[in-house]
Amino acid sequence: MSEYRKLNLKEWAVEDRPREKLLTKGPRSLSEAELIAILLGSGNLDETAVELARRVLNSAGNNLNELGRKDIGFLTAFKGIGEAKAVNIAAALELGRRRREADVLQATRINGSKEVAEIFMPLLGDLAHEEFWVLLLNRNNKVIDKFMASQGGITGTVIDVRLIMKTALEKMATSMVLCHNHPSGSLTPSEADHQITRKLKEAGHIMEIQVLDHLVVTQKSYYSFADEGVL
Repeated sequence: MSEYRKLNLKEWAVEDRPREKLLTKGPRSLSEAELIAILLGSGNLDETAVELARRVLNSAGNNLNELGRKDIGFLTAFKGIGEAKAVNIAAALELGRRRREADVLQATRINGSKEVAEIFMPLLGDLAHEEFWVLLLNRNNKVIDKFMASQGGITGTVIDVRLIMKTALEKMATSMVLCHNHPSGSLTPSEADHQITRKLKEAGHIMEIQVLDHLVVTQKSYYSFADEGVL
């Protein structure tokens, strides 16, 4: 009896190979594991690229948002995934995040916390670290720009109030909305959150740039200082 031998990816039927399948049937025809397999390019001695991709995805609960929270070290722990392959995956997930963000920014006007949450939840909700962002608006509450003011946590990273105000003045903003994420999933603002809100509100009052709101976002929900009446 002949010994069983696993087929490698090149020996699969053409219609079953991810790259060929994408070319002939389009990207929507591929599973998430097959798309990741294309980024990997190859597997290891024991697994094809698709099998390895399935295992990576499974380790993140078969959830791309959860996979997007993982760092390079998590990916390189898999046999067959070096730094270059891990960077490919991380870059692709970041592009997906930015694509969702770009779609949301087409909104013409910010009318309340919901529109702000729709901008920042796709951007910050699945991050494993904390980031503090500022959304700049004109007189009609239309978005002028947004930028990250700090990374790594409000308590761990000094937020430069002067730099935020300088950027707002350069962009000729008349108001701003603050936003940061809580990777822990908690929506309760910390004392540091309240302090930075007060500092920016006071600085904005002097510069005639109103702080309209401060949102704390997670992957699934958000907390609005303005909605809760604590701004």
